[in-house]
Amino acid sequence: MGQKVHPIGFRLGYIRNWDARWYAERKSDFRALLKEDLALRRYIHGRLADAGVPRVEIERSANHITVTIHTAKPGIVIGKQGAKVEDLRQQLERLSAKRVRVNINEVQRPELDAYLVARSIADQLVRRVSFRRAIKQAVQRSIQRGAKGVKVVIAGRLGGSEMSRREREVQGKVPLHTLRADIDFGIAEAETTYGQIGVKVWVYRGDVTVPRRRRVVAVPVEEPPAEAPAAVEAAEGAEVAGAEPSTEGGAASAMGGE
Repeated sequence: MGQKVHPIGFRLGYIRNWDARWYAERKSDFRALLKEDLALRRYIHGRLADAGVPRVEIERSANHITVTIHTAKPGIVIGKQGAKVEDLRQQLERLSAKRVRVNINEVQRPELDAYLVARSIADQLVRRVSFRRAIKQAVQRSIQRGAKGVKVVIAGRLGGSEMSRREREVQGKVPLHTLRADIDFGIAEAETTYGQIGVKVWVYRGDVTVPRRRRVVAVPVEEPPAEAPAAVEAAEGAEVAGAEPSTEGGAASAMGGE
């Protein structure tokens, strides 16, 4: 059985940043903060299920939390005159018992976001749209919007068949082993009358230019050659011998002057 690597986790720290950015001083703090992150994400995804939220970023500093919500429909999240987003902020403060700041980022091209593409396919499957038609339309829209390659895999009781099976559609190229390749990955589930159908989507958006890191080379410093002890003693003796006559001569001349 082949071992599969998560495309996003594989590129963390190289071309993609972490969705949670904070530091815990103690192990017990890490456990509590991680549990708090999961609760915040679960609440946001549950409350904004219709807003198309592919990512939620969380940053912490002292007693303050900054939550950045990426959404395809910012109007649903913000509400009239910001009423909904303010209510969301207050609920998050109750869950975390900390001050919370909420930022809203609009997803400019939803067709290039793997989670939103997978969610769109899953919603069509729930409405009993043919799975082949749903897959092909989603792939074509992504390619038209600028994707270099798209791969879709769905599995389950497709079309109401008695046995579950797997179907896939690939257009373009999806280089999973290339670190500089910007590949987004998303998973969605469709709850149909025949059972659950899983949808996985890979979207290749092109290569990311990573600046080369300068190599720091340690240059050895040449030390002056150490002199022999006998030579050092001889030099010091010569300096002392040369200094004594001048001192005596100075004293004699002074006496003679008197």
